[in-house]
Amino acid sequence: MNIELRGGRVIDPLQSIDRVADVYVSDGRIASVGEKPSRWQADRVIDAHGCVVSPGFVDLAARLREPGFEHKATLESELAAAASGGVTSLACPPDTDPPLDEPGLVEMLKHRARVINQAHVYPIGALTLGLKGETLTEMGQLAQAGCVAFSHADVPLPDTQMLFRALQYAGTFGHRVWLRPQDPHLARGGVAHEGEVATRLGLAAIPVSAETIALATIFALVRETGVGVHLCRLSSARGVAMVRDAKGDGLPITCDVDVHHLHLCDVDIGWFDTHANLMPPLRTTRDRDALRRGLADGTIDAVCSDHAPVDDDDKQVPFGEAAPGATALELLLPLTLKWATELDIPLVRALAAITASPAAILGVAPPTLRAGDVADLAVFDPSLSWVVRRDALRSQGKNTPYMGIEVQGRVRYTLLAGHVVHEA
Repeated sequence: MNIELRGGRVIDPLQSIDRVADVYVSDGRIASVGEKPSRWQADRVIDAHGCVVSPGFVDLAARLREPGFEHKATLESELAAAASGGVTSLACPPDTDPPLDEPGLVEMLKHRARVINQAHVYPIGALTLGLKGETLTEMGQLAQAGCVAFSHADVPLPDTQMLFRALQYAGTFGHRVWLRPQDPHLARGGVAHEGEVATRLGLAAIPVSAETIALATIFALVRETGVGVHLCRLSSARGVAMVRDAKGDGLPITCDVDVHHLHLCDVDIGWFDTHANLMPPLRTTRDRDALRRGLADGTIDAVCSDHAPVDDDDKQVPFGEAAPGATALELLLPLTLKWATELDIPLVRALAAITASPAAILGVAPPTLRAGDVADLAVFDPSLSWVVRRDALRSQGKNTPYMGIEVQGRVRYTLLAGHVVHEA
């Protein structure tokens, strides 16, 4: 099928392209940008005037809730949400039920995603069997089944020796390990940042040192093993400073931040708003501003949604008992644009944080508009405002601290391998 996207502002961070041009798609691939192919005949023309045509977005953390948590969301609902948000590739953490610790589970997930065909799904394998921290998984077999990296998700791994062995084992096969830096002992039972808000509300707290101590341990083990580590979802100013220093020392590390921590702080908990119960917890305005600057100066490599659909029953309870997490696949674009606008970041750089940079961390071919490459595209109106309402979200999870808030930037079309999988 031949598709012509006419008159849009074409932005491709990988090629440093930012210009108005027509984009021609044929047989699932980019045929040309700007110059019409010879004997071209379009089967469909998409009017992209006033819109940006960019590579599809890549999300480093999206919980699809299958297998095991279908009461929270299904693969169908969350991949539809991904398409609605312009996300054409996503990584799913291993904390499903059962965890992604067995090749058959990974193959089943990949097969289901291919059948639904609304986004490319890249499973992150479990570091240990059952995420129990006792026995390492067969990483080689999991990689053959489709895992692109290995993680313990948000499940504590308090045994430092086990982490050391996991890094050594991963390094033997050239696998990358993803870790969320949080000391399980200091964070045990905590639900909010240790500060005035948690004290006033009487909430069990998690200090910043839970992150910095974990970072120090990870950096020491990286120096010892030489194995590359991706740090998932930094949350503090001190954490950003430590990562900046570690990168300056040449450690093979990358890191990301979720879109919520770029805009919210612990004050946004308000009077026990469980939609603001996130993990890691929302911290101070100083921490939030440091994360924003860290992303701007390249200390933080990428932005993720940290999408975590939760059913209403798990949110309509006291704050300390609520399941942490927020739905965000459809908010990845507008919240990234909001950060870029407020810090005066060029659009091409902002889009790099949700396209080329996360693709490099995943170790997959980056989405691009180069002729001959797969046509994974997002067409969005950067000036279109919309209000976040339950009926405006395709995700089965309606849990977000942005409910009722007006945001700017809406995806109009998403193309996956040259097929329109979303249009609005």
